[in-house]
Amino acid sequence: MGFEIKYIDRASKKLITEKVPGFSALRFLYYNPFGKLALNGVVKRKFLSYIFGQFMNSKLSRPWIRSFIDNYNIELSDYKKELYKFRSFNDFFYRELKPNKRSIANDIVSPADGKIVAFDCVEKNTLFYVKGSEFSLSDFLKEEDLSEKYRNGSLAIIRLAPSDYHRFHFPASGNINQSKRIKGKYYSVSPIAMKKSLEIFCQNKREYSTLKTEKLGDILISEIGATFVGSIQQTYKPNTFVKKGNEKGYFAFGGSSILLLFEKGKIKIDDDIIENTKNGLETNIMVGERIATPL
Repeated sequence: MGFEIKYIDRASKKLITEKVPGFSALRFLYYNPFGKLALNGVVKRKFLSYIFGQFMNSKLSRPWIRSFIDNYNIELSDYKKELYKFRSFNDFFYRELKPNKRSIANDIVSPADGKIVAFDCVEKNTLFYVKGSEFSLSDFLKEEDLSEKYRNGSLAIIRLAPSDYHRFHFPASGNINQSKRIKGKYYSVSPIAMKKSLEIFCQNKREYSTLKTEKLGDILISEIGATFVGSIQQTYKPNTFVKKGNEKGYFAFGGSSILLLFEKGKIKIDDDIIENTKNGLETNIMVGERIATPL
């Protein structure tokens, strides 16, 4: 079985191999019988992510910053703080961009930097990467009325790797309500893990809120935690009008994902993203880059 993680570079349309932190460990945890015992017994538990998060908040984690930047070619000139000003690895991890470092396109845009997969109809496209990886709205939202609202609607998932910018933004303008939390585990959201089952999204800790828009219907925005994600921090003010591209919040250390749900008949996801998803490939994306248009 091949374990390389490949994605499509949207600009060049080339197939790229992703450099993944902890690649061997992830392969062991999700594909080795002994690794699965460790995964289900320890790794998915909250206390491990909490302890690791506390370390990442401490000054002891600062030495990791320089090597991480060098290893993943992170361009620090895009961000507000200089290297010596970061107090901890987490302070670096959820670093803020300088103003105007991301252009905000027309229509519906990506809320985060990362890799995207998308489905025009979530109910008809329940397979992702391999057969058997089913995604259930009812299991994910834990609320039947809300599940029914988005039935046969469109779904987009943006996966943030540890080396990505980890603040997330609004994909459109509208009125945003209070975020609701759903308790869960701390499984990895790496494609290595997701190739086993998309049900991971229905098991992990997550939050969601609804963005009410004038022409695009109600967009459900969900932030999903993962292994070593100590917290999901919302920085927006609930029950206010927000502009497309405004910051919504950030993730503490670890891989994580943003999931967007759109009502049926409201939007059309861009063809290249849909086609790549059908081929079992993610597409790299940046905050503010167009991902869909209104119908």
